[in-house]
Amino acid sequence: MSKTTAALEVAVAEYKKLRGPADQEPTARQRRDCDRVFARLLRLLSPRFRHFIRQYGLGAHWDDAEQCCAIAVHRAIEAYDSEKAQFTTFVNWQIRGELQSLRFRLMTDQRPSAQKVSATTVSLHSLASGPDGEETSIESLIEDEYALERTESSASDYLARAAAQCLIEEFVAKGRHAALESLRRKQPKRELARALKAGGRAGLDEAAVEAIEARLERDREILAARVFGELADYDAPEGSGLSREQVRQIGKRAAKVMAELAEVNPRFRVMADYGPTVASRRAARERTADRQAGLLPDPSAPHNRATSVRAISELGTDMTPPPTLPNNPGHLAA
Repeated sequence: MSKTTAALEVAVAEYKKLRGPADQEPTARQRRDCDRVFARLLRLLSPRFRHFIRQYGLGAHWDDAEQCCAIAVHRAIEAYDSEKAQFTTFVNWQIRGELQSLRFRLMTDQRPSAQKVSATTVSLHSLASGPDGEETSIESLIEDEYALERTESSASDYLARAAAQCLIEEFVAKGRHAALESLRRKQPKRELARALKAGGRAGLDEAAVEAIEARLERDREILAARVFGELADYDAPEGSGLSREQVRQIGKRAAKVMAELAEVNPRFRVMADYGPTVASRRAARERTADRQAGLLPDPSAPHNRATSVRAISELGTDMTPPPTLPNNPGHLAA
């Protein structure tokens, strides 16, 4: 064992002893002593650092390479087991791995995939010529000031399309449930019980069920085409056999049902917040009716009764009624 190898073993053992248990917070004195021992380890390994940095061609990035070597020593100390190998051998592989990783990050043309296509690494800070011939950096040339706006817009479109698709599927599921329930109510109870007992589909007519599924699939295609702009308003899809009025009625009915679903279903609560909901429109109508009712006079109020003051006389012994005046509302006589 060489002097350097023995010194490394002693320094590593001393470092682990000073550091103490991992679950115990070291004191300021312990941290100071550990830093001194670690600095001694780096001095012992510095010739090896220089050798590997040159071997991996990282001379132009010397400071970064030295930092990677120090990280490798830290990791080697944490994972070192003196019973399996010597520290001088164990730390070599850690240093190689860190420097190899650094080289791949800095010089991507060193990778086998880049060598196949003769790729060359170019620094983003190297000078280049701008559109007007001025010197500028490559980083400023490739920067896209509208990239964030386009990314947010694309993400918003994707989420809106996915939410609309889910809402259409929810509308179709609700329509299927209502149609099947209506079909069950039309079935005689005896046939229904007999079919349930036999393990059938609750006595539902297969032809009627298929017709319901075909109608729902047609409505789904119409709604999806209209929502996503693939079909103009009230235009019937080819081969559907529907008129423009029928398509309009399907869209109107679906819009009302989907608005209610967006209001009551927590999954679509965000969509309901962007526009007036069924409840908000109903509340607005009620508020309008209340305001209109408040503009009319209250007929039960004393000042709104159809009465008029005929005469005012002093209270006394003479209780003879005053002479009758012309029937002129609002006329006051004394």
